[in-house]
Amino acid sequence: MALLPILRFPDPRLHTIAQPVAQVDDRIRRLVDDMLATMYDAEGVGLAATQVDVHERVIVMDTSDSRDQPRVLINPEITARSAEMHVSDEGCLSVPTIYDRVERHARVTVRALGRDGQPYEFEAEGLTAVCVQHEMDHLIGKVFVEYLSPLKRDRIKSKMLKKSREEQSRIRR
Repeated sequence: MALLPILRFPDPRLHTIAQPVAQVDDRIRRLVDDMLATMYDAEGVGLAATQVDVHERVIVMDTSDSRDQPRVLINPEITARSAEMHVSDEGCLSVPTIYDRVERHARVTVRALGRDGQPYEFEAEGLTAVCVQHEMDHLIGKVFVEYLSPLKRDRIKSKMLKKSREEQSRIRR
């Protein structure tokens, strides 16, 4: 398993719409394994393929306290959403150290293919529901900061660009 580089906001590739996976084969299973390793290494709870510059509909996540219950969603679809909404703090591996409040559906029902290529469905609430919706946004080219005011979004963009310049400067030394 390889650790994959995670794209950072405001990288324009984060706005690429992911294409459906045509076939769950060894290449996709390798991608899933690499994404899981990358997600765990970065101490995240979810990762979409878009974030590692692969523009296919693949998500990995693990919202368990024990961090040993990985879930793979290939070609995921939300088939039902609760009318009830919930606001919680969100962060993102593509926007490190930034957290802000985002409103999401409190419960969702999801249909996807697993790592084995077999279809399955599950209901999610709490952190799992937030994670599914957050990662599915990545698949349509949307980053959670787009739910924030333009002023907040611009401040975050400036902060991320400054951080990137500082990191590049350290690398060159």
